Amino acid sequence: MPRLVVATRRSALALAQTRAFIRALVAANPGLEVEELHVVTTGDRIQDRPLNEIGGKGLFVKEIEEALLEGRADVAVHSMKDLPAQQPQGLVIACVPERADPRDVLLVRRGMEPSLSALPKGVRVGSSSLRRKLAILRARPDAVVEPLRGNVDTRLRKLEAGTHEAIILAAAGLARIGIDPSTLPPNAPVPPSEMLPAVAQGILAIEAREGDDRVASILAPMEHRESRLRASAERGVLKALGADCTVPLAAHSVVHGDRLTLEAWLDEDGRYRTLHESASIGDAAAAEAFGLQLGARLLAG
Repeated sequence: MPRLVVATRRSALALAQTRAFIRALVAANPGLEVEELHVVTTGDRIQDRPLNEIGGKGLFVKEIEEALLEGRADVAVHSMKDLPAQQPQGLVIACVPERADPRDVLLVRRGMEPSLSALPKGVRVGSSSLRRKLAILRARPDAVVEPLRGNVDTRLRKLEAGTHEAIILAAAGLARIGIDPSTLPPNAPVPPSEMLPAVAQGILAIEAREGDDRVASILAPMEHRESRLRASAERGVLKALGADCTVPLAAHSVVHGDRLTLEAWLDEDGRYRTLHESASIGDAAAAEAFGLQLGARLLAG
């Protein structure tokens, strides 16, 4: 009987998205036995400082990737936006399931309107993301953006307690954790035109050892071609810039037929640059090459 050991972080969101993926994987592979391996990462242990001060989002995957390389796990389920541009030698993104909503969501205190333009003057917004901070300040230069770490429940409690008047969370995370929208404070998705999503936001990366054909065959039914194309293009921009969460960068793509449209921006040393391009894309390699080209042009200014 086939068996997999799946590595994941222990946060509520990580467990929720991992278990949803496992349910779908077992449905596609009747008889599959799955064991969870819970891993505490450096990023989970350090909660009192912004990620850009402690080494970037790679801190959420390092120990999990070690479990894969050491053979303690067969696959790992990550939020793809947590993966650095370069993976360790011997590991690959073996499966990209269908993408969830990539947008950010603005949540505000009760009695306020969930719109960046409608927020009161001098509003305090909680976010530890450089990308979100700069997008907020471009739309609302009067806003005060303050660090906000912790899981979804912690962030929502801080909003309700008045520590912040507004916070920004990922739509995909809210959906995956199963929170009833009717129980949330006033909220609304932020259009990509106002806040371009993070690279691969809303996409899961199922990581495995390179050349593990047994695992690849089990994962194959979960692969989603369009999501792979979009992830490859957006991560191409990331790779071109050699970027992580210490670099204020956003990239978002959409696919219509055989054409992929990619938009990205970079805010480096106060210089804001943005590009928006479209091309005919046939496979993931072409999508990544397109992203690499756009990223190189973005870097060159």
